[in-house]
Amino acid sequence: MALGRKARFFLRTSITGVVAAAVLILVQPQLVAKQPPVVELVTAPNIPIGVNQGPVSYADAVQRAAPGVVNINTSKTVTLQIHPFYNDPFFRQFFGDMIQSPNQPRKRVENSLGSGVVVSANGYILTNHHVVRGADEINVFFRDGRSAQAKVIGTDEETDLAVLKVDLTDLPVITLADSQNTKVGDVVLAIGNPFGVGQTVTMGIVSATGRDQLGINTFENFIQTDAAINPGNSGGALVDAHGRLIGINTAIFSRSGGSQGIGFAIPTSMAKEVMEQIIKYGRPIRGWLGFEGQQITPKLARALGLKTDQDGVIITGVVRNSPAHKAGLIPGDLLVAIDGTTINRARQALIRISKHKPGDKVSLKVVRNGKTKTFIATAIDRPNVSKRRRFR
Repeated sequence: MALGRKARFFLRTSITGVVAAAVLILVQPQLVAKQPPVVELVTAPNIPIGVNQGPVSYADAVQRAAPGVVNINTSKTVTLQIHPFYNDPFFRQFFGDMIQSPNQPRKRVENSLGSGVVVSANGYILTNHHVVRGADEINVFFRDGRSAQAKVIGTDEETDLAVLKVDLTDLPVITLADSQNTKVGDVVLAIGNPFGVGQTVTMGIVSATGRDQLGINTFENFIQTDAAINPGNSGGALVDAHGRLIGINTAIFSRSGGSQGIGFAIPTSMAKEVMEQIIKYGRPIRGWLGFEGQQITPKLARALGLKTDQDGVIITGVVRNSPAHKAGLIPGDLLVAIDGTTINRARQALIRISKHKPGDKVSLKVVRNGKTKTFIATAIDRPNVSKRRRFR
């Protein structure tokens, strides 16, 4: 009996609790709703527009730079190849004089377009070597409507730069900036004559600096940009947001022949040095020792019994009677330093040697048969690019 009363009491209490909970849910359902996760966000405070933020328009920068950018039109006469079957009687029977005669070769004039920048008011113009290569006639067109024939002062195939001269005065000059201050993310403008449509401006940012080992030029230190660069832009200006020249537009990476957002410009730090030497000497003056080097790879290091993390460049070839040969270098030597500076890449060795002038003494620290030796070589003038192959 007592047990029955206890059971009925417990049953009534439970029913009362369930009813109370149901009423509470109906009155305040948020008490049992699933709570969302707490996400703490860090938001930036409002920052007033300052000098480090981009302007709404780059018209002022274009106005400063564009007058100093020129269009270049080149022409050259090309002799067509003599048909190999000209003297074959069988083909003469069917085609007669339609086949080109070796005594009367046909000629054709080829035209090409490019761009350039005016670097001095008395007529010096900087452009690419490939823009004027082999040209019989070069005509330069200025933004103010003037035009003139230009002569080549000198070119440098190894950096793809050329200096032209026109007999005009009071020309608008572009302002050069120190490209070494250029940073990834900086806004840049490319000015040139793409596809011959006329002077055009495109905008982008600096995608990378110091690009090398691209196989475009012997000496590479490119500024990479996503500003649209197309055929005809070559030799034109890459300027910063203030209209100052930071590079000479030179090449694009493209699978279609048009811009795909990967363009390369020669920085003014390199272009200025080459230009000054061309104006002074007619060509750049660089040192040369006459050896070929290869960067160490882990596989090559194991084959030569070296540490896999060994610094240096393996000398793989030495030109007979060259400064390197006379100094005592031999294939198989491990070049670890030039003038006290550690060398890790073959291109690094190339650049350090080329900065020497003919007659300069160059200190070469090498490891041979496990022993460190130092050789002194006397640099000579760097030979013509077509005769030099890859030797440093």
